[in-house]
Amino acid sequence: MLRPFLILAATALAACTPTGAAGPEATRATVASVTEALPPARRFSGRPQLDTPVQPNGQLARDFMALTFQLETGRALPVFTRFEGPITVAVEGDAPASLEADLDDLLDRLRKEARIDIARAAPDEMGSITITALPRRQLQSAVPGAACFVVPRVSGWRDYLARRFGSDTDWATLDTRSRASVFLPADVSPQEIRDCLHEEIAQALGPLNDLYRLPDSVFNDDNTHVVLTDYDMLILRAYYDDSLKSGMGQEQVAERLPAIMARINPRGRRADKTATQESDDRWTESLKGALSPAGSPRARLTHARNAVTLAKAAGWQDERLAFSQLALGRAALASDGTTAIASFLEASASYGKLGRNGIHSAHVALQLAAIALTSGRPDAALRHLDAAIPAADGAQNASLLATLLLMRAEAAELQGARSEAARIRREGLAWGRYAWGDRRLIERAAEVASLRPGA
Repeated sequence: MLRPFLILAATALAACTPTGAAGPEATRATVASVTEALPPARRFSGRPQLDTPVQPNGQLARDFMALTFQLETGRALPVFTRFEGPITVAVEGDAPASLEADLDDLLDRLRKEARIDIARAAPDEMGSITITALPRRQLQSAVPGAACFVVPRVSGWRDYLARRFGSDTDWATLDTRSRASVFLPADVSPQEIRDCLHEEIAQALGPLNDLYRLPDSVFNDDNTHVVLTDYDMLILRAYYDDSLKSGMGQEQVAERLPAIMARINPRGRRADKTATQESDDRWTESLKGALSPAGSPRARLTHARNAVTLAKAAGWQDERLAFSQLALGRAALASDGTTAIASFLEASASYGKLGRNGIHSAHVALQLAAIALTSGRPDAALRHLDAAIPAADGAQNASLLATLLLMRAEAAELQGARSEAARIRREGLAWGRYAWGDRRLIERAAEVASLRPGA
């Protein structure tokens, strides 16, 4: 039973895995059947439809400070910085068509939801933010292992190469933001490009830190959210409130936050809860090890066990425990099916207790549905899939959505509903084209089809 689980471990991580990663070879029959009549690619637009809990403004203010005055590396930032005045965004070189469409959607959301004065730069105008799309190999020759990244004070690739080893590209030396460049790969799927746009433009504009304790944010290394959420827009709206200015220190910003949060988040005017405990460095490193594609199966499993142990020892009852359990399930797939299943069930129960029955639970449901499908229990698989599909759609995660739909088609096939299976499979392929690109779509479809008994 472990082989199908291994396939789903890779599939579940598709949103944060480069499309160039190695995968199983698709047979000629599979390639022909998938490419013969691919449906048009689907894409998302507008706000994600998520059930985001309302945070007390006191907690929001603490989150804002933690995101704003520290880098991901742990280095402190001396002052608050942002762009002052209208912001323009330029695209350097020949960008994929999907980038242009998704960028326009993102800028529209930033104007409407975060109230930021941001627009596309005029032709041949140097933008406040420059987006450069280039081959992944070229990007990683400068920053090995980077999927995408953002750099201050530079305008485009040549400018970055000329200045990358100096203090100009150090965020900690800024007292205001005037220029920044986002670098992302051009030769990947539309979803990978869009996800980079959301995360890197958000960091160019605002927070430079990521916190595992934020369950409703892209400012979180767990990759649960792939587009900016309502929470993220609220943080960015606070960033560009008129009462804040670049150069302010921590005390000045902290003094103004209560009034800002009360104004932009009136529903959060309620009793504050106890401050959320920050993540322990040992747990963070263990979780990173559990998720690292470069680690051996044994190392990932050891790190994942440590992450669960540390989360329980810290007394956490939040998403960090649930995510640790999910990571343990994925890591155990290679060698210990019993532990994998038990961990997925524990993660499902933990998310359920937290009321996280949306995108968080959908990632667990995918694994549980795979187990049911491989075991020849389509009814059980459908219960998991039908709960998870709306969540993946609402979170605008095409990779997860396509996988769930393709699995649902296999479950329908097992039930003998061939026409229904064909319809659902076609929808899954349409989302898969956006999620993975056509070549990887062929491989992903083959992986999912192999889950069905007798495939």
